[in-house]
Amino acid sequence: MPQTAAGLTHRLVPSPAGRIHLVEQGSGPLVLLVHGFPESWYSWRHQLSALAAAGYRAVAVDVRGYGRSSRPGAVDAYRMLNLVEDGVAVVHALGERTAVIVGHDWGATIAANSALIRPDVFRAVGLLSVPYAPPGGPRPSEAFAQMGGAEEFYVSYFQHPGRAEAEIEPDVRGWLAGFYAALSADTMPAPGAPDPHFVGHGGRLRDRFPAGRLPSWLGEHDLDVYAAEFERTGMAGALARYRNMDRDWEDLAEYNGTPITQPSLFVGGALDATTTWMADAIKAYPTTLPGLVSSCILDGCGHWIQQERPEEINRSLTHWLASLPA
Repeated sequence: MPQTAAGLTHRLVPSPAGRIHLVEQGSGPLVLLVHGFPESWYSWRHQLSALAAAGYRAVAVDVRGYGRSSRPGAVDAYRMLNLVEDGVAVVHALGERTAVIVGHDWGATIAANSALIRPDVFRAVGLLSVPYAPPGGPRPSEAFAQMGGAEEFYVSYFQHPGRAEAEIEPDVRGWLAGFYAALSADTMPAPGAPDPHFVGHGGRLRDRFPAGRLPSWLGEHDLDVYAAEFERTGMAGALARYRNMDRDWEDLAEYNGTPITQPSLFVGGALDATTTWMADAIKAYPTTLPGLVSSCILDGCGHWIQQERPEEINRSLTHWLASLPA
């Protein structure tokens, strides 16, 4: 049975994963919100009410492997094709034929591939923090292994089963606090400090996290919500996304170089490393996102964009949604 609290309705719906947990608010055209790592539906808490007030049925999911959604045991159960089909299943379980999909971080990549693979279901796509780059290019594991010189890029670090879990799970709350702070505008390391996206030889990722101060967007209660979920589920389901990047590269080969033609939106943070690393992808939008309606970079904003700058993101989303064909 659905559970309702403070205007939010929690549901479990069937999916290829088994079940997907979602939280919804409002009525009207369906807008599906997909979170990234290491988060949950809760990262959209500021958007649910804003989108509902603007006349939309806003639905934030726990991606498979997170929160109350199913957590298959096999690593390859988290390949991109499966996550796309989870989204399709959610849309159909809610009695809808189509939806607008919006994602942040890994959720942006899931949203982009959902629009690419199932344009019959996802009629528009919004991307936060991570730009769209069409499938293709070098094998991901080989490309990431070349980054950082003598240091190890965090994506490569996450790709080894059990390794990151051993670092994170003994102190989930402390690790999350440091990871969130490392990528937030007001707490990230100063320019010239060791980069928290890389691991020194024999070290841990958290060795470079800021300590002692939460970012302004993250209250103690918010951190408790995130930590409680990962303390209950462990980290393997969330980290499995990183462990399928080579499989995705193979699975999506038929889409290499393919643009997304539906109406689209991109918003990034000027202080988010992803915006810098993928600057060429943003420049390529006239070719790769020919349906782009709006693209902007928020000055002074880090990675957790819809939590760091909720009012601006809510305005961007509602203005963009209002521009879409009915």
